[in-house]
Amino acid sequence: MNNTIVSLLLALGLAGAAQAAGDPAAGQAKAVVCGACHGGDGNSALANFPKLAGQGERYLLKQMQDIKSGARPVVEMTGMLEPLSEQDMADVAAYFASRKMSVGAADAALVERGQALFRGGKLAEGMPACTGCHSPDGAGIATAGYPHLGGQHAAYIAKQLTAFREGERSNDGDAMIMRDIAAKLSNKDIEAVSSYVQGLH
Repeated sequence: MNNTIVSLLLALGLAGAAQAAGDPAAGQAKAVVCGACHGGDGNSALANFPKLAGQGERYLLKQMQDIKSGARPVVEMTGMLEPLSEQDMADVAAYFASRKMSVGAADAALVERGQALFRGGKLAEGMPACTGCHSPDGAGIATAGYPHLGGQHAAYIAKQLTAFREGERSNDGDAMIMRDIAAKLSNKDIEAVSSYVQGLH
């Protein structure tokens, strides 16, 4: 590859990165309406609404884009993102990414099973450990767009895992990573790993 092509590709990549950069200060004002369900600082009080605080910008922006386009149907979000531009969504993502997620507590009776699944997977069934993408402390891998799970509401995690398993959620990409993993989880597995994640920090 000659230097001109390399320079062009780098310029395009940098331009794309610059376009996607969000401003947390601008995002705070734009996120006011989000606070009704997700909490002013992104820590929702109700378990059916996800905590957005501390979530990676890349992940948050992709979810907003997918919800707005209809690639990820979320009834509660219907019309909420319509007035927002790409820059608005990037700013909102940057704001929530700059906040700190609060941590809940795991059900002591489910910790052992939840921890075994999160840290060890179900290798006999070809299911890897959750730590590979979501890190041992549940912080995720922001640069790769893998979400922060530690501290998230157990009920919300359980709902998403079930949706992936049942094919109701499919915006995990062509690799179908989460659909494939969730297909190997029983209801009891989902309950245990979701509870474990709620207390993980």
